[in-house]
Amino acid sequence: MHLDMPEEPLDPKAQRAADRRRLSGALRASIAFVLLLVIVFGLQAMGDWRLFAVSPWSWPGLLGVLTAPLLHGSPAHLVANGSALLILGTLALAVYPRATLRALPLMWLGSGLGAWLLGVAGSHHLGASGVTHGLMFLVFMLGLLRRDRPSIAAGMIAFFFYGGMLLTVLPHEPGVSWQSHLGGALGGLLGAVLFRHADPVPPRRKYSWELEEEEAEAAARELQDQFEPPSPRDVPVLWHRTPADDERGVVLRFPPRDPPAH
Repeated sequence: MHLDMPEEPLDPKAQRAADRRRLSGALRASIAFVLLLVIVFGLQAMGDWRLFAVSPWSWPGLLGVLTAPLLHGSPAHLVANGSALLILGTLALAVYPRATLRALPLMWLGSGLGAWLLGVAGSHHLGASGVTHGLMFLVFMLGLLRRDRPSIAAGMIAFFFYGGMLLTVLPHEPGVSWQSHLGGALGGLLGAVLFRHADPVPPRRKYSWELEEEEAEAAARELQDQFEPPSPRDVPVLWHRTPADDERGVVLRFPPRDPPAH
């Protein structure tokens, strides 16, 4: 597979500062979301959290499509999803900030709808694991679709840490909502396909033979412009018709011919 080399930035120092700001912003956003999950987990003891979980094939259970990713069943569950969100969320927002924000609703809703449509009636599904699967599949698929060096690197990092998510979208362990994993993963794949051009591709370094071809094409176009006759519209007009010359022709009447003598 051919990987394009990125062009060297005009101001490397300014580019490094911009990269650090974007990475810092992505990390802060991921930490803020994890802190929100911690706060919600602390509030769960104050009421019946099952009202806000996904209950498959139950109309009231559709509320959980919006709220279930904020809930968690245990501290271990929260820690597992929180650590994945920190790594995958920071990676996705740092490399694809626009695509990630646009694909997040697809991953969020896909996680809940997958649990609601594929889950067993009477069960309850909760947790942000569907969103984490969506982030992993988003980053991995964007690396395959875009194929520039930052995208390939981000996809390899995501696969190195969470490549096992390729298997957890299928039934593998009782009590684990593989349905929400599958729905979130499909949302991430759909987001990657729809928004793969949302973030600009880094300028590509051109090789010497490409520059020579461009120079040869430019010289050929210049030579063609020199010898090609101009358009009729570009030829200057040396004479204009005056109003007196509007008469285009004169009809001459000839006398009738005499009939032949008999």
